[in-house]
Amino acid sequence: MSIQLYDTTLRDGAQKEGISFSVVDKLNIACKLDELGIHYIEGGWPGSNPKDIEFFNKAHDLNLKNAKLVAFGSTRRANGKAEDDATLASLIEAKTGIVTLVSKCSARQVTQVLETTLEENINMITDSTGYLKNKGISVFIDAEHFFDGFKDNQQYALDVLVASEKAGADCLVLCDTNGGTLPDEAYEAVKKVRELTSIPIGIHAHNDSELAVAVTLAAVNAGVTHVQGTINGYGERCGNANLCSIIPNLKLKMGLDCISDNNLTKLSEVASYINEVANLNPNPSLPYVGSSAFSHKAGLHVSGLSKWSGSYQHIDPELVGNKSRMLISELSGRSNIVHRASQIGVTLPPKGKEAQQLLEKVKELESRGFQYENAEASFDLLVHRAQSDYQSPFELVDFMVIIESRRRSPTTHNSDEALSEAMVKVQVEGQIMHTASEGNGPVNAMDKALRKALIQSYPQLSCIQLVDYKVRILDSKNTASQVRVLIESTDGTDHWKTVGSSANIIEASWLALADSLEYWLIKNK
Repeated sequence: MSIQLYDTTLRDGAQKEGISFSVVDKLNIACKLDELGIHYIEGGWPGSNPKDIEFFNKAHDLNLKNAKLVAFGSTRRANGKAEDDATLASLIEAKTGIVTLVSKCSARQVTQVLETTLEENINMITDSTGYLKNKGISVFIDAEHFFDGFKDNQQYALDVLVASEKAGADCLVLCDTNGGTLPDEAYEAVKKVRELTSIPIGIHAHNDSELAVAVTLAAVNAGVTHVQGTINGYGERCGNANLCSIIPNLKLKMGLDCISDNNLTKLSEVASYINEVANLNPNPSLPYVGSSAFSHKAGLHVSGLSKWSGSYQHIDPELVGNKSRMLISELSGRSNIVHRASQIGVTLPPKGKEAQQLLEKVKELESRGFQYENAEASFDLLVHRAQSDYQSPFELVDFMVIIESRRRSPTTHNSDEALSEAMVKVQVEGQIMHTASEGNGPVNAMDKALRKALIQSYPQLSCIQLVDYKVRILDSKNTASQVRVLIESTDGTDHWKTVGSSANIIEASWLALADSLEYWLIKNK
């Protein structure tokens, strides 16, 4: 059985709180979805806003190789005529060749929300479908609230589908609009629909019960061949069915053809790309594509994986473009230490004292507030520093930070200016470098002063930027609490994270900052 994938990230996914795609964003995402091998891309509702109109005008120049564009809209209005309906006119104007029509499939929704009769609702659907078909357009019926309608008034929900098929619909998409359907309920309903219709059936599930993927797979088992969802499960409220889980489940678990093996390896990249375009923090715990999906912290797990890759992983992560990560923490065993060291070119005997000493060091530092599972660069430095022949590219002599509050106007009490100045003294290649710099904050001032001290010997450091800075108070007893600072840096190509911990936030920041620059220097020497 071949499965057709229908992505609605650009329409339904854009309804997620915090997302606002530009036209350029939507065009770029459409290209990425096409590269992934998606069959249908729902671009938006061309009659609802100028942005979607512009998207469809420009999307025809994309030269998509795998996907077909789909326009989304509603049926004609109650008691109106299809040929006079503005929404249908805008759908035709989009020139996609395929249109998805949202159509009420619940008797209660028809009478209480549309406020029309059950008969008129069916007329709205059949008139609109027939009108678009006469224009040479394929029509997918978005059977909104189908599963709720099936529970309340089964006969009417089925009557809507049968009438839609007779009017010329090309696919009947059963929607769990409120996201409250259980997988077994979806299975039974789809089986019933399959008995009554001969055209393809689709599934469109929402995740309000944390079951959207399960409902989708149950529907496929019952005969659905058209599967809708969004990348990363974006969508209104709790989101839509996550295609990043559905696709590998269909292909790897159920043996159903939906995209090629090669395209499947692009899945994690596409998920990350769309997160970036949406300007959202990625969810590391997403199955298959999350950064934590194949991360291993327990020493027993890492030991098992070193002997058999399938011991604690349900698939090879490379199949979906992801990778295994062995985390370092106080819960780790020597296997974690040895494995991570090998990845950076340091060989440690599995049962030698070096690995045990590093493990004890990690446990001791984590008891003081350091955390290495999200700061692998700082751990890599621990490994290198433990080697007898390691030479640090620079060593701290001392630093001092001054924060001065300057009053701009003696009569204005809310216009003070805080000035931060850092003085740093480091030893580089046997020479003491003493520099100072101002910044818009103490960390920024330290960063500038340290770079100034190092740049003469290491001019390539100019490419490094700090992209994130997080502070966590480890206990909230008083202002002398231990704090942890996590810094993320980039050189434009790679990203890495370093950690510092102290009762003094400035010192914790210094430790993380110095680690960031030292890590890059030894990695790129």
